[in-house]
Amino acid sequence: MSTASDHERDVDVFGSEYVQEAPEVWKRLRSECPVAHTSLNGGGWLPTNYENISSVAYDTEKFSSRDIGVARTPEGVSLLVAPPITSDPPFHTEARQMLLPYFSPKSVEAMREITRGIAIELLDAIDPSDVVDAAEQYARYIPVRVIGAMIGLPEEDCEMFTRWATDILQSHPETEWERLSTATKEILEYFETTIADRRANPRDDLISKLQAETLPNGDPLTDKHILGTCFLLLVAGIDTTWSSIASNLLHLATHEHDRRRLVEEPELIPTAVEEFLRAYSPVTMARVAAEDTEIAGCPVMAGEKVFLPFGASNRDPEMFDDPDEVVIDRQENRHFAFGIGIHRCLGSNLARMELVVAMEEWLKRFPEFALAENSEVQWGGTQVRGPRSVPLRMG
Repeated sequence: MSTASDHERDVDVFGSEYVQEAPEVWKRLRSECPVAHTSLNGGGWLPTNYENISSVAYDTEKFSSRDIGVARTPEGVSLLVAPPITSDPPFHTEARQMLLPYFSPKSVEAMREITRGIAIELLDAIDPSDVVDAAEQYARYIPVRVIGAMIGLPEEDCEMFTRWATDILQSHPETEWERLSTATKEILEYFETTIADRRANPRDDLISKLQAETLPNGDPLTDKHILGTCFLLLVAGIDTTWSSIASNLLHLATHEHDRRRLVEEPELIPTAVEEFLRAYSPVTMARVAAEDTEIAGCPVMAGEKVFLPFGASNRDPEMFDDPDEVVIDRQENRHFAFGIGIHRCLGSNLARMELVVAMEEWLKRFPEFALAENSEVQWGGTQVRGPRSVPLRMG
């Protein structure tokens, strides 16, 4: 068996090169060292092909989800419990099954016209005569308002939710820990107050519905369980979809043929969305080795982090023809932008619907657009990676 030093590449997953050019970094590592090890940011393993990433995701006995963050949690800091994503079987199964009906195709379909209304309202506010930042003025607002409406949160708090999600998912673990921990504290206090209010004044929203749920043994959900779930749904539901919508619009702004084709063939948008998810997968999750084990012969010690960049798996040439080419009518597309295994994204139906509606309404309103002259797109984030600014010229 090889040693960790044989795989040392010191990839800084929070560094500029990785954040701006992640697909190129994955491609290089895949050819040099498919399971790389880095000692930076607390250390961890970074598999970069489909087979190894999926093998870790499926192995819930050797690789625990008790700490899914890419950022290393400082010593002495308690980990937030956010079921079902931070739990392992068998409790994970119970927590997930309880939420599934709220994110079923039928439930999501009931949100479609609400989402469309939000998109249209945002588009109405855009002045196409000026440079339009599609990420800031459009993409960032759709998911926060949709998930806020589902949970039962006031629309006027959306800016606060977005700031919290950004601070939690985009902070550097060493230099910005205070920013991250402050946002976490504020969002937990917010939900503690909201959950207490729903206990006293139930409504027709997700929080009140969860308060009426029971576990298989008959026990009601604790406020701590509901708080962790609300935290997960809000934070996970904002930055991921925001990043995807922004990536999609960036692609169309820089690939005129694809843009024109979707304008002419809007029925192709759902298929194109799947391809954008594959090519620009925003999410990296993490696992913690529960025991001494290995990944493809690489020794992983108990307690070590393993990073799962789903975007790397989705560009593996062993799994996809022309993986670095965006083919908007790609038919064979077994990507796992939403993860794989028991923790596959609970909100995938909701995200897909939001992405399709956002694209439909944008292209109806603005069929002609391109990246603004002399603009430089900056990508941000590691846990959730996406273009933070997409400046466009319309027409």
